[in-house]
Amino acid sequence: MAGKKRQKVRDEDVTGLKYFDKLKPLLQRLHDVGCQRDKAGNRQLHMDEYCMLVLLFLFNPIVRSLRAIQQASELRKVQRKLGCLRASLGSLSEATDVFEPERLKEIIAELGEQLQSVAADTRLRDLKHTLTLVDGTLLKGLPILAQAMLLDTRAAKAKAKWRLHTQFDLAKAVPIRIDLTEGNAGGEADERAVLQRALDKGHCYVADRGYAKYALFNAISAADSSYACRLRDNSRYEVVASRPLSDDDLAADVVSDAVVLLGETSKSEDRPDHPIRLVVVKTTPHEKRGRTGGGSTGPASNGFLLIATNLLDLPAWTIALIYRYRWTIEIFFRFFKHTLGCRSLLSHDPVGIEIQTYCAIIACMLMSLWTGRKPTLRTYEMICYYFIGWAEEDELLAHIAKLPPQAA
Repeated sequence: MAGKKRQKVRDEDVTGLKYFDKLKPLLQRLHDVGCQRDKAGNRQLHMDEYCMLVLLFLFNPIVRSLRAIQQASELRKVQRKLGCLRASLGSLSEATDVFEPERLKEIIAELGEQLQSVAADTRLRDLKHTLTLVDGTLLKGLPILAQAMLLDTRAAKAKAKWRLHTQFDLAKAVPIRIDLTEGNAGGEADERAVLQRALDKGHCYVADRGYAKYALFNAISAADSSYACRLRDNSRYEVVASRPLSDDDLAADVVSDAVVLLGETSKSEDRPDHPIRLVVVKTTPHEKRGRTGGGSTGPASNGFLLIATNLLDLPAWTIALIYRYRWTIEIFFRFFKHTLGCRSLLSHDPVGIEIQTYCAIIACMLMSLWTGRKPTLRTYEMICYYFIGWAEEDELLAHIAKLPPQAA
């Protein structure tokens, strides 16, 4: 067969496993998940061990596939440090049938409570809510069945797409929640419906125009939270009360600030039930670009951002700054898919994708907890070099010491 043969994972390819010692107690509660049907006690691979192997995949660039994970599980060093036995390909594949990804969310919540603010902007100190960026991204896997692809190419491609609906805590620089749906954008998978089901108290949700829906704005307000959401450029509104602009507002390119009336053409039950403020910011429009294979990235900007919010007490320039941070979640998506390795899916089953996704969130949180600083791409690379034995521990610690300190 043509092509280069994949290198087998060797014992010397895996180092730095002492960091996984702190994970064992955290994941121990998952040990018996999925064992209800195992009356004979024959299960060899447990959920805590499977998650440890997935985390090894995320931190070790040599372990890049399910087969590489299986090979790593054969190594005595890995078995000793992770506390697992050799895992067969069959048991790794079976994981999606017996394990419960929801159980990882409680661990994510606990880690989130341990995280300190690492990226707080002092200009936002008057914002009382947690600045939470929301957006979705597609994971495109290979079609599951070649036969399905031959029968219906479009259906196979649609089945191979999954959308990650993400909430990203800006101050802690980590995702705090990701919900997985099929790639289609309608019904229960609609990004606005997903966010509405996941609302919590005390957040300021920052979103692009795809989330602009008055019923969602009402739900956020009812949840004792706030929002800063871009409206579509052609949105119709009536100015109720104009607000004066300060020098700081003008310096931030704010061109108008007003309480407005929205939703006059909507059904009465869908109209806003609270005062909405509209801050208009002048920006440099980008050129509309098409994607490879057709389609587009959406309508081109007319040069003005219409930002709707229920934050009435903050200066207009602060609202502009809050929305400006929305781009941070796009940077995270690139890090998540291209750097953490989640562009490669270990499974195309929804349960398997959820487990890999939640483990990736844990990996992001662990990097922040291990370093005590705001991790960078270089940080992730240094940790990977350490795990494959290319960097000594003192070199990793020296890199960490140079990272920006935590925000006060």
